[in-house]
Amino acid sequence: MKKSGKTNKEIKSFLKILLRYIILILIALPGLYLFYFIFTPLTIYPVYFLLGLFFDVILLSKIHLLINNVPIELISACIAGSAYYLLLVLNLATPKIKLKTRIFAILFSFVTFLVLNILRIFVLGALAATDFPYFDVTHTVFWYGFSTIIVVAIWFVEVKIYKIKEIPFYSDIKFLYKKSLLKK
Repeated sequence: MKKSGKTNKEIKSFLKILLRYIILILIALPGLYLFYFIFTPLTIYPVYFLLGLFFDVILLSKIHLLINNVPIELISACIAGSAYYLLLVLNLATPKIKLKTRIFAILFSFVTFLVLNILRIFVLGALAATDFPYFDVTHTVFWYGFSTIIVVAIWFVEVKIYKIKEIPFYSDIKFLYKKSLLKK
């Protein structure tokens, strides 16, 4: 006699996929506000402190610094909320990661990106404060190249450290296809 219907393991797998993607959608709905709310002060205050070790720095507002009389505005692109969201997407779109491992992996990726982003802004602030002649070119390279390369590098390091075997999105799609009516 052939057993019909889905097994408990399959149902659990479907529910885990559903839960992971619902979390991603719910976090994205407010327009990445959560990432900027959390990471703006976590970025600006350390940058302010580091620059203060070497330069005369005044914190004018939550996003404005004055470094050696050079005004700096740290806009949302500087905070890179979308990079944090991409790291979260890569983590939550990858199946078969135990909850504890997933939490540590997400924290690792966020902290690593935060530290590297603070250092990036510090270097750019120092270059601006010293009237570096190629500041605009350096800023553009850091802006376009740094975030993308660093996010990808962090993900690959995370895959290695936490021994992640699955592929974001693809592994979920493959599982759903195998269990779908399209396969049969």
